[in-house]
Amino acid sequence: MTTYIAEFRAVHRLIQIVQHSVFTWKQEGGEIDPELLQGKIKRESSVHFYNLLAGEKHNVALEDIAVEITKTAQFNG
Repeated sequence: MTTYIAEFRAVHRLIQIVQHSVFTWKQEGGEIDPELLQGKIKRESSVHFYNLLAGEKHNVALEDIAVEITKTAQFNG
């Protein structure tokens, strides 16, 4: 298994705050699939970020989040 790191930016359709962050994951070698990675970031990071901001006022749906991956690299940290 190889560890990778991605720099990303997430935006929510209604919540006007942009999440700029990094995300690490492990995968068997090979090409990084951007669509799979975007889904993984939404489920494991961004939805929790926006739920924290929204509190109980708003139900955060994955469909309302868009993720843009700006950079990926192998992570040796």
